Amino acid sequence: MATNPARVLTAMILVLSISGRCFSEDHPGATKKPFWNYDEAIELTSGHTQVILSPQAGGRVLVYSLNGKNTLFLDEAEKNWKPGQQRVLATAGRFDIGPELIIPRRNTLWSGDWTGKITGPRAARLTSRKDDATGVQLIRDFVLAENSSELSCRQTIRNASDRTVEWCHWSRTFATGNGICVIPISEPSRFPMRYVMYEEGGLINFRNTDENIRLRDGYLEITGVPRKPKLGFDSYAGWMAYATRDDLLFVKRFATFPDRVYNEAAGLTMSVWYPEDRRVELEPIGPREKLAPGASASFTEHWSLLPFEFPDKRDIDLKTISSLVSRLPKTSQPTGPQPTRK
Repeated sequence: MATNPARVLTAMILVLSISGRCFSEDHPGATKKPFWNYDEAIELTSGHTQVILSPQAGGRVLVYSLNGKNTLFLDEAEKNWKPGQQRVLATAGRFDIGPELIIPRRNTLWSGDWTGKITGPRAARLTSRKDDATGVQLIRDFVLAENSSELSCRQTIRNASDRTVEWCHWSRTFATGNGICVIPISEPSRFPMRYVMYEEGGLINFRNTDENIRLRDGYLEITGVPRKPKLGFDSYAGWMAYATRDDLLFVKRFATFPDRVYNEAAGLTMSVWYPEDRRVELEPIGPREKLAPGASASFTEHWSLLPFEFPDKRDIDLKTISSLVSRLPKTSQPTGPQPTRK
């Protein structure tokens, strides 16, 4: 019986199309699923953990939840955003590049349209367009662990220009407000109070005292709204924890580099913005990346969500916090920026 070449070709195209679609869209724990008006959103799931990513309007994490509780502050007003509109708000799981005081406006990166792609089981990539103001393109890779709440968040800065650029990783994640932030300190510190407070007019206060910020047993605790919201730290401990009012502990782990230059104004390795409002910003900061044309460098944050009863009178048990962090999977210890030369 003669074989019809057209039918064979059609069958081959169909098989390749199906297999290609499975590779890009049908991995376990990863699916394209609209969320609010973000019709290109990607959902990652594992057990009781849910992550929702949006390549639209800035390439963010919209939801990071355990047992249905979203630890990220996602403003309800974002429901009014529609594809094609200029977005005013920027809430939930935000990432950026710095340093803050000298980097130009970068709307392409901050609020522009990105592309999204499922890359494997519980994994996805968000990619920006090239930003002319900074000369870079950003790539964000997310992987949700199979048997825990851990979310790996890797941001790659790629120099897409014809000039050398110097930027750094700057995380700007909004968590739900009015919780307790715990930051392990490392010695020696450049700061007499182990932190700095940003005042009006760009002044950085190295000797501030505040009733809602205390140093205890090797940790700084932010137990409530401080006198000024922006605080900076030079700790090389490589993690920060935040206890939310709905009984979750949000932990961020990341690598630090004592022998490298941190190019924020006060040489910060992390920052916290704690206003009198519904949100608190948790900000790991990477070291300076000096990138020649075509070069790239990556910085990875490892997020974890753990059940944690919010303490009465805001008197948090630091030994419990330390124990919970120390028991996080050793196989997922944070890895920091590793420049990749092309």
